[in-house]
Amino acid sequence: MRASWIEAEALGVDAIYNWDHFYPLYDDPDGPHFECWTLIAALAEATSRVEVGALVTCMSYRNPNLLADMARTVDHISNGRLTLGIGSGWFEKDYTEFGYEFGTAITRLHAFRDAIPVIKDRMAVGNPPPVRGKIPIMIGGGGEKVMLKLVAQHADIWHGFGSPDEIRHKCGVLDAHCTDLGRDPAEIERSVLFEAHDLATADDALFDAYVEAGATYLFYSGAGPDYDLAGLRQLLDWRVRRTESSR
Repeated sequence: MRASWIEAEALGVDAIYNWDHFYPLYDDPDGPHFECWTLIAALAEATSRVEVGALVTCMSYRNPNLLADMARTVDHISNGRLTLGIGSGWFEKDYTEFGYEFGTAITRLHAFRDAIPVIKDRMAVGNPPPVRGKIPIMIGGGGEKVMLKLVAQHADIWHGFGSPDEIRHKCGVLDAHCTDLGRDPAEIERSVLFEAHDLATADDALFDAYVEAGATYLFYSGAGPDYDLAGLRQLLDWRVRRTESSR
């Protein structure tokens, strides 16, 4: 994993994230796996330039005050390169195997909503404070009535899922929430993720369509333990072509 992080940074990526699960989501459900935040600390130490974080941290797994202090600590390890990605949680096996109450989508969403101000308050009083003064917050999720409103209230980055048309629609909903709250929608970056199987038939037109739909942050998801970065190179090559064509 460390070798892949170092290679990805050398290739020119802007950020490297892991996920917050206790078991693999794919292939062998009991295959090799490590804990999220311990690895983010290692990622922060192994790299020197990229943003680091989780895509995204499950709010159910850690007391929000503890999570805020963990984030502040890793922010210092990275010299101010941490983005705090958070979400309400969904993978039932993580909950049941580690003794967390799974509840319902609504109870998890309400707990998530209530935890965000606690996290922000705790990070504001930590000593020493975050390196940049404020740790950027990413929120992952697409619920239009509650989750996207929370994004408009609290987030610097929104991570969503779906086709370009679906992302365009969600961006419109998010923009409307921002307008209602008096926030400039341009303050919030919008990210989407591509997995290896998505890129097997992808081309520049697809990536361009996501940008035109409102996405400003494109992620590539590589599966371990033997990371194939071909898809990452595909995205980086597209970025070069798009940058050159806009000059």
